[in-house]
Amino acid sequence: MNKQDLLKKYNEEDKLLLSKILDKINFTKEKNKISNTDFLNLYEQKITEEFLKKIKEENYILYGGFNESERKILILYPEKLSTIFENRIPNIEEIIKTIRIELPNQMQGKYVHKNYLSGLMKLGIKREKLGDIIVDSSGADIIVMENILKFLLQELNTLKRFSKSKIYEVSLEKIKQPKIEKDQIQIIVTSLRLDSIVSELAKVSRTKSVEIILSERVFVNYTNETKTSKEIKLGDIITIRGKGRFTIKEFIGNSKKNKQIILVEKFN
Repeated sequence: MNKQDLLKKYNEEDKLLLSKILDKINFTKEKNKISNTDFLNLYEQKITEEFLKKIKEENYILYGGFNESERKILILYPEKLSTIFENRIPNIEEIIKTIRIELPNQMQGKYVHKNYLSGLMKLGIKREKLGDIIVDSSGADIIVMENILKFLLQELNTLKRFSKSKIYEVSLEKIKQPKIEKDQIQIIVTSLRLDSIVSELAKVSRTKSVEIILSERVFVNYTNETKTSKEIKLGDIITIRGKGRFTIKEFIGNSKKNKQIILVEKFN
């Protein structure tokens, strides 16, 4: 099947991504060399894996610098390296790097994720060149593509917010381990329709939840969803922009008024 036939069911944005991946697959097979993408977000990872399964491509790995990373690059490798990739990713630090920003004492605890990301954007860095940003009170570890490392080491100190910080490279094995905090909550809904569940998760009226969905602020399993009547299933991940990300963990049962009680895990 040719490229056009493989991609015809996808929208233009997804076609562009998957077309690039097909080109990298062809390069890897023809040259017998490893190839990789820039960082992919969760939605891009999802459609990439579905596509690779569809075309029966098995020689790949998604990796972002540590096991729990959210943003990952796709690494494609030739068949001859299959055994090696079962145990480790060779030369991974030739592809991705880590920058540590160590804040001065007087600034510690004052910056959050968006302070680091907006600073990088001010320097003209594209989001796909950046992996996870792991923040704690002392500063942040920022995972980046290798080809922007030197630029960032030179330019980050030119930003006022980081002018007094120590900025240097660390190895991937020394990345700060992120604290992934989750809360478990119970919601009571009249049905498993998306609008009903969004209403409870976002703590808004049913009418307002419909507005949120139709304004393309809701994602189910990292895919934008505008169908308010979509039935939600066990294990679904619901992201509401401005409200957070939630996983449907368990259908507990019915309340006295015959409404459904659902256990939800919320990412903090």
